[in-house]
Amino acid sequence: MNKCQEWYNENAKRNNGYGSRAHFVKEGESGEDNFEKRLIDILPNFSNVLDIGCGHGEFTLKMSQYTEKMTGGDSAIELLNIANELKKANGIENTEFIYFHTHEMEKVKKVKYDLIYNRRGPTSIYDHKKILAPGGMILGIHPLYALEKVKQRLINGGFEEIEINIFKDCVLIFDTISDFAEHLSSMHMSKDYTLKENKVELDILIEENTLNGRLILLEERFIVTAR
Repeated sequence: MNKCQEWYNENAKRNNGYGSRAHFVKEGESGEDNFEKRLIDILPNFSNVLDIGCGHGEFTLKMSQYTEKMTGGDSAIELLNIANELKKANGIENTEFIYFHTHEMEKVKKVKYDLIYNRRGPTSIYDHKKILAPGGMILGIHPLYALEKVKQRLINGGFEEIEINIFKDCVLIFDTISDFAEHLSSMHMSKDYTLKENKVELDILIEENTLNGRLILLEERFIVTAR
């Protein structure tokens, strides 16, 4: 198990899943909201879908109602355990969760997906177009800092019809420091800023992200589609 998998497993145990439970409001056009709307619009056109980096499966199960067959793949066993519990609790039958690591593709079932979507999951999936069915589509959303890496992987992988949309105008506004700290702690490979031992670093982040008396974070994202 590598450090990344360890972090996600520990995060899953601490938060009973992956993602922020913090309260905040949004101002501006959100790439995350746009991605979800776009995904819901296209899912009925595909019958065998892979959610790569599915986390604890909550979003996967929500999207499963729009397609025939859904698979959620992740490399964190603790997250997959929670996903399977949610699946059972909700009586959803068209979805399965599998262990999936893009660095161990030989272990992945020989399945061709006609749609792979990537909601801030591993960008290394763009190196593995062979698991896409002919004419298959990939739809992803990532933090803006990963843009050049993703573009290069798509080009190197021989993808076509590449389209990228950038969203830089959304701001997350936090009412409390505890919500701010919790949200930061849920971000990929971050420290747990809710702990006293990380208070000095948290205070620095608070100072850096306070504007006109408001505690904010920019939500800078890009959405990519390719075939």
